[in-house]
Amino acid sequence: MGSQIILQVLIFLPGLLLGIVIHEVAHGWMANRLGDPTARMLGRLSLNPLRHLDWWGTVMLPIFLIVMSRGSMVFGYAKPVPVTSSNFRRPKRDMLLVSLAGPAANLLAAIAILLAGWFLRSAGLMDNPGVRNVLYAALHINIILAAFNLIPLPPLDGAEILTVLLPGPWAYQYQRIAPYSFLILMVLFMTGLLGIIMVPITLLIRILLAPFGNPFV
Repeated sequence: MGSQIILQVLIFLPGLLLGIVIHEVAHGWMANRLGDPTARMLGRLSLNPLRHLDWWGTVMLPIFLIVMSRGSMVFGYAKPVPVTSSNFRRPKRDMLLVSLAGPAANLLAAIAILLAGWFLRSAGLMDNPGVRNVLYAALHINIILAAFNLIPLPPLDGAEILTVLLPGPWAYQYQRIAPYSFLILMVLFMTGLLGIIMVPITLLIRILLAPFGNPFV
């Protein structure tokens, strides 16, 4: 049992680190491009996972989920990249672009993984179960990260996107749920509703990925 858990951690860890690091770096990179150097000045544009490490979200939570689900579920997050919206020339538009950058980075990572899968398959390396499992786990994790972060609940990217799109008074009222968002997420998770909510988002992402085929079949 212990060796199986260690094996599952080793399979999921590369994809999880890739997904959460590029997600946060993409937020910071886009913010920097739009005039906010906060993330760059704090060294958060680095691909070094240690720069983004959150001991609970990056280490303990993924291991806990792998152990409790026996490898059927894994999730994690990094320290959020700080963004100073007052540095933007067009704050609403720029915050929208910064919020979209994270899920977009996970989508691009999924595309890169599919292309890498086709290359490895042509080289005959996909017959190696270690390579195949790590690559497939990385694909799955990046799809889940993109979908999860598009859920419109603070502090997820979907909430920021919706806040920008809503009229001012509605956006203010909507943000008032922020103190309760963690509790709402836990209720959705425990009741299975979180998975149902993610189905259409995940389906849309898989439709976008469909033109790149599936090298794992």
